Amino acid sequence: MFRGSFSLTLDDKGRLALPTRYRDTLFADAEGAMVCTIHTKDPCLLLYPLPEWEEVAEQLQRLSNQNPQELRFKRLLIGHASDCDMDKSGRILLPAPLRSHASLTKNIRLVGQLNKFEIWDEETWNKRVAEDMAIERDMSVDAEISERLQDFVL
Repeated sequence: MFRGSFSLTLDDKGRLALPTRYRDTLFADAEGAMVCTIHTKDPCLLLYPLPEWEEVAEQLQRLSNQNPQELRFKRLLIGHASDCDMDKSGRILLPAPLRSHASLTKNIRLVGQLNKFEIWDEETWNKRVAEDMAIERDMSVDAEISERLQDFVL
């Protein structure tokens, strides 16, 4: 389970070093095999250990090629998916087209999302967090909350 956020730096080749605390698990559970693709709603990337990606791929395979929305979603996720295997130093190379999609330059933010990571440009991440916090603070008590959030207890 991946949690927390980490300020990282991309090197000149477009590689990032995954946090040390996750490397052993990723090597043990996925042999360092990772898959990176775009997020279809946010300007960030999604980084999955291969076993987690295989579960996503199974779900994608069940979507219809006859439904334009489902086909578009599959095309975007699978069409941008790239194998990004960790080297022995815990680094992964993010392909240039993926870095471009998320406007990644040097300073990035790796955000744990339980079964995957999101990879954000640091400045974009900071702006998004500020916006999201403002929305949460400003939500009226009467605002409609999803059924799943109504039952959520911290």
